Formats: sequence, structure tokens, C-alpha cells
Amino acid sequence: MSKEALIKDAISAIKQCDAEAGKETVRKAQKEGMNLIELLSEGFSAGIREVGDGFGRGELFLPELIMAADIMKDMSAYIDELSADGSESAVKGTMVLATVEGDVHDIGKGIVVSLLRTQGINVIDLGRDVPVKTIVDEAEANSADIIGTSALLTTTMVQQKNLEEELKNRGIREKYKTMVGGAPVTKRWAKRIGATSYAEDAAEAVDRVLELLTQ
Repeated sequence: MSKEALIKDAISAIKQCDAEAGKETVRKAQKEGMNLIELLSEGFSAGIREVGDGFGRGELFLPELIMAADIMKDMSAYIDELSADGSESAVKGTMVLATVEGDVHDIGKGIVVSLLRTQGINVIDLGRDVPVKTIVDEAEANSADIIGTSALLTTTMVQQKNLEEELKNRGIREKYKTMVGGAPVTKRWAKRIGATSYAEDAAEAVDRVLELLTQ
């Protein structure tokens, strides 16, 4: 089966919210010797982007978006499990990652989590709609090096600012590197609120995280 056909099937599995079809595509890709992270990036993530675009145009409704995002998370976890292959790699650092409170969107975060884990990063994925206090508590509990937050709505971006303030109020801002991302988030916003770094997409997030861990 060609790489192009596998990518097409991965996109279709996300758009159809078909977890079993997605896993079968992953198994076929593995049998063909295809890089599974490439399948995740070019196939499944492309599918979730198409779903997101459809939602943005009003062609799809929120339940469909959430279902597709859940399938995306399943595929990310499945690929992460297969890619690990039972081997232990040196952990380069720990990152707590969450979609902020008031935001149920989870598109893309699963890709970031999976890609980071392939680079030896211990990622604590807190999910979506997570209060600032919980994010900071989990960072403390897990001795995190980096706290990453995603906001997909302009109305929830303020939670990223609130996170910076929470860290300052607790007197622990200097303990952590912070990273922000999400569709409406910009580098300018990151600088304005005092975040350490900003990533536009999953690939850039990996680069930024690796950079932060060496600083």
C-alpha cells in the first residue's frame, strides 16, 4: 500500500470519527515500514485540520469536532505506544500541557504530546478545560520544567495571562519556563503576558521545548 494511500486513509478515519479504521491504517503503515510520526503529522493531523476548518465554516457542529478530536487523541496515543516499542529512552525533561479553562477544544494538542514524547520529553497531558490552579498544582506535583497552555478561543486567552500571575503570586515564576500556543495566540501576546516562549504549530513546539530544556 502506498504512502499516499495510507495518508488518505488516515485523513478519512479522522473525518469519519472511525477509531478502528485509524488503528488499522496505523498497523498497515507499520507493516509497510512507514514512519508512524510522519503518518501522524501528514495524515491524522491533516484530517483534524480539515475537521476544524469545516467547523469554522459552520459545516460541522461542536459534537462532531469533539468526537474527531477524541479520535485524534486515540491515534496519537496508539502511535506513541507503538513507537516506544518497549524501549526506555533518557528523559530530557518534564512538561505539563493543558488546554485552558473554558476551552473544550483539543485539536492539535494530541499531536504536540505525541511528537514531544518521541523526543524523550515526559509530557503530563492534563486535557482540556483545565483551571489555572490545577495546572500549577500539577506542575509542582510532577516537578515540571515547562508549563504549556493552549487556547483556541480569544475569550480564553486571558487564562494564559492568569497562569503567569498565579506563578508570580505563589513566588515560583522563576522555577518554570512557560509556553503558549493556539489558533488566536501570537508571539506578541506571549511577550505581552510574560510567557517564556510561543509555538505556532506542533513542529515548532518541539523545537522550542528542546531549546528551553537546554537553557
